[in-house]
Amino acid sequence: MKTVLSGMRPTGKLHLGHLEGVLKSYIDMQDTYRAFYMVADWHALTTNYESPEMTGDNTLEMFKDWLSVGISPDKAVMFVQSAVSEHAELFLLLSMLTPVPWLERNPTYKEQRQELSGKDLSTFGFLGYPVLMAADILVYRAEVVPIGEDQRPHLELAREMVRRFNNLYGNFFPEPQEILTKYPKLPGIDGRKMSKSYNNAIYLTDDEKTVNDKASKMFTDPAKIRKNDPGHPENCVVCAFHRIYNAAACETVEAECKSGARGCVDCKKQVAVKINERLAPIRLKRAEIDKDPGMITGLIASGNAKAKAAAGETMKNVRKLMKLA
Repeated sequence: MKTVLSGMRPTGKLHLGHLEGVLKSYIDMQDTYRAFYMVADWHALTTNYESPEMTGDNTLEMFKDWLSVGISPDKAVMFVQSAVSEHAELFLLLSMLTPVPWLERNPTYKEQRQELSGKDLSTFGFLGYPVLMAADILVYRAEVVPIGEDQRPHLELAREMVRRFNNLYGNFFPEPQEILTKYPKLPGIDGRKMSKSYNNAIYLTDDEKTVNDKASKMFTDPAKIRKNDPGHPENCVVCAFHRIYNAAACETVEAECKSGARGCVDCKKQVAVKINERLAPIRLKRAEIDKDPGMITGLIASGNAKAKAAAGETMKNVRKLMKLA
């Protein structure tokens, strides 16, 4: 099996956007790859270094969410980044050979500095986070990494580091290749990207009533004011949720919307039912997990140990190649 590495930053509760965009791919890949799934707590500090107090709680919640959606510790190594010090060691060594202009030209670095202008991001950690990302991948010698289109520059930068390392010290690291996310992006209830910061997310931990309330507030086609007005499903958040959670009836839903036979209130109620049907087994699994907190602690310790063993083997070879003790 090829090795895959992916990580998520523990910055808050996971929502349906994470389920559709990331977690479904995790579930698929654990059956076909040697999978390492990482809670990227060091990466969370690159932008949230002033408020680290929530990282520990968010880490526990993330593990619970992963388990509740069907990620299995028998199939994938689930671990916490900061528990595997080899990530930091390889980050240090890669930083020795990574030119600063490579990091400064990273488009995401420029974009995030503009988007997060209220935070002081003039830190080495923020500038150098692509090097840490490369270390995360390479310390397991991962051949593939699941990414979105916007992360392609990061992965190409990791490949440039591989080429430079291999040229200097010997052909050791594979060049990681991307697996582009194949699952649809899900909007928030207001039509923007689903995000905790926008207060527009439906969380995996939301109960049935909360989902119903949020569905009732979903943005609809602004041109469809009355029930019998013809609608435009392509402009409607509710229809976007129908396409994913009510796919079998989506064609009918959209036809009725266009003809004016379907009202927005009923449409929201129907999609809420479908969302709750999807979340029902996740809620049940989560309730079982919450009954046994010691199980989570043991699972994390076991995953950390497996990850550390694999990373340790890599670093033995790296030190040898770089003539280090």
